[in-house]
Amino acid sequence: MTPNGHRRLILTRHAKSAWDDPALADHDRPLNDRGRRSARELGDWMASRGYEPEEVLCSSSQRTKETWSTVAGAPLEVRPLVRIEPGLYHAGPEQMLTILRTATHPTVMMIGHNPGIAEFASMLPARPPLDPDFRRYPTCATLVVDFQIDSWSEIAPGLGSVMDFVRMDGRD
Repeated sequence: MTPNGHRRLILTRHAKSAWDDPALADHDRPLNDRGRRSARELGDWMASRGYEPEEVLCSSSQRTKETWSTVAGAPLEVRPLVRIEPGLYHAGPEQMLTILRTATHPTVMMIGHNPGIAEFASMLPARPPLDPDFRRYPTCATLVVDFQIDSWSEIAPGLGSVMDFVRMDGRD
């Protein structure tokens, strides 16, 4: 939960997906075993730090929806409003910003795809984290960034303060 005048974004790239069915459309690829493990670890990490989304903006792809459903299996105290957003599927940073401006709750989790999510993450904070993997934004990477704004409609590049950055999927 965030106090009035604050907004918090939990920005997550989907966990590792399976490539074992070449006939499957990209949009329909599920998580692989490692991805499911990483998403469970992410949910536990979020719960342990009190990062409780009140609203989830999730790409319509199978791997992003499965990332959220696995994260949601953690002992989170809040059950958020979940919005499946087809516009987040392979969205660029400007499209992600437009969708985030429609959020209605103070703490929002957005789940999307590279390369757009890495570019979006890089433009949000005044000072990006020093982590060498931040610009690459590997699968299941998550940035927690706070904003001193009263409404998501006020969000603009460079206004955020990084609270946390974590990688759950190792080095890919």
